[in-house]
Amino acid sequence: MIFKVTKCGGIIVIEVKNVYKKYNGIKAVNNLTFSVEKGEIFGLLGPNGAGKTTILRIMSTVLKPDRGEVTVEGYSVRDNPQKVREIIGVCPQEIALYQELSAKDNLIFFGLMGGLSKGQAVQKAEIVINEFELENKAGEKTANLSGGMKRRLNLAVSVMRSPKVLLMDEPTVGVDPKSRATVFKILKKFKSCGVSIVYTTHYMDEAERLCDRVAIMDGGNLIALDTPYDLKRFFDPSGNMSLEEVFLKLTD
Repeated sequence: MIFKVTKCGGIIVIEVKNVYKKYNGIKAVNNLTFSVEKGEIFGLLGPNGAGKTTILRIMSTVLKPDRGEVTVEGYSVRDNPQKVREIIGVCPQEIALYQELSAKDNLIFFGLMGGLSKGQAVQKAEIVINEFELENKAGEKTANLSGGMKRRLNLAVSVMRSPKVLLMDEPTVGVDPKSRATVFKILKKFKSCGVSIVYTTHYMDEAERLCDRVAIMDGGNLIALDTPYDLKRFFDPSGNMSLEEVFLKLTD
């Protein structure tokens, strides 16, 4: 395991270097370079087709880059995908749950699939149910849960193995305000414990509230990367411009 340190002393956990990926002659990701630090919430923002999901899938070892390199805690997603999978938790945009199982049984099942023993999976499921405020829904069949509860459970599944890195693709799409607030609270707790989080979203207000830094992508290219505060100040020193206005200005 090899860690790199930034000039400001932060530990680099994810490093994306000159990554290029093409689909059917179209550049999905074009020479993308950035890094994510330990305990950082890093937002990937961009319109549909910007390349956000593609780079997330490369980080999670689902896709291989055509060129370039991605490392997670020093392990290459190309050369050491199994090691990377042991470090990360993935929350896909699609609901990846067994609808006939209860919420608790989904957690236990995915814990077992992730290598936990039966006892460990049951114990961890109880902890996660409490963290995600699912106590009243733990025994309910997943098919009967509301959309917001399913989203919350979808995220809960991704932390069953206590990942050091959490990769999330649009985790709050269609989520009610109460569930969204719960998700924010949980992510801030993970951040305080040193978990690195990469988070794609279309919601600029979320990114502004939650992310330490954001990368704005368009057409597979990285067009801006900074803190939400500094991005807004760059375009409007008075500080009156919102992150959404910055985003629209950059992607117009």
